[in-house]
Amino acid sequence: MATTTADRLEPLGIGFGVLIALVGIATLVGMPWAHKGGGALLAVGQVLGALSAIGIGAGLAWVAKE
Repeated sequence: MATTTADRLEPLGIGFGVLIALVGIATLVGMPWAHKGGGALLAVGQVLGALSAIGIGAGLAWVAKE
């Protein structure tokens, strides 16, 4: 049974959204706060960036799905 979507780019948007969210999760799993020499401010920036990437990726996938 073949399924069709109204927008041909919908799978691409969902795929990129999931990819961006996975990159954010991978950054958090890499524990950026555990590396020495970068300073606390850099670690906080990396954590906030990773959380933002997760939110943006999830939002992109959700918008593409609609």
